[in-house]
Amino acid sequence: MKIRQFAEDALTIYLGDEIDEAVNRQIVALRHHIEAQSFEGVVEVIPSYTSLIIHFEVFSVDLEKLKAALEKIDIDALAQEPFQYRVIEIPVCYGGEYGPDIGHFETSGLSEEDVVHLHADTEYLVYMLGFMPGFPFLGGLDERLHKDRLETPRVSIPAGSVGIGGRQTGMYPFESPGGWHLLGRTPVPLFDADRNPAILYGAGDRIVYRSIGEDEYKDIEKRVAQGDYEVNSEVRNK
Repeated sequence: MKIRQFAEDALTIYLGDEIDEAVNRQIVALRHHIEAQSFEGVVEVIPSYTSLIIHFEVFSVDLEKLKAALEKIDIDALAQEPFQYRVIEIPVCYGGEYGPDIGHFETSGLSEEDVVHLHADTEYLVYMLGFMPGFPFLGGLDERLHKDRLETPRVSIPAGSVGIGGRQTGMYPFESPGGWHLLGRTPVPLFDADRNPAILYGAGDRIVYRSIGEDEYKDIEKRVAQGDYEVNSEVRNK
């Protein structure tokens, strides 16, 4: 565990240099531990692939005391302790206008049905959120679906779009430019400031995509608008 300071109001803790599930577990465990300690002046703890950023109030933190407390943490022992995570089911309508790039995998010998079969009903690990609020970078994608990003990114991608970029899959909470191959779209708002929590998942959680038809997509969309839809989720221990 290496602690570095690159800004006057933040410390960065490095736990590795590769995208790895074991490193993710260490990051999640360390985040929970730091938040549970309620260190004076610490305002936010943000996980990434291989590091954790601790933001603090400059004038209310004893920086040397905080560093000393962090250096005493046994990260290996911490990562062995059980912790809770959520499995969130996200309904997705694949192909057609919802997933215009699903045919890109024909060059790999995969039909649209093959892509849906390989992509849906798999538990993906949320490594981190980034790019925009609620955009999850997910690990666990079948290697047959790995595909480099588009050479020419789109200017606008609809909110809820589910795609693949390189070795990862993820989804766009807001309309946005982007270069991922779009497989489908979910009618579920991925970020909702009026919902608690505003984002349904975080680092260390799992996401499972469930394939739905267009009729169910429109039905869920209607129920969301009426405030009558809840995402299926389950809390598990590991």
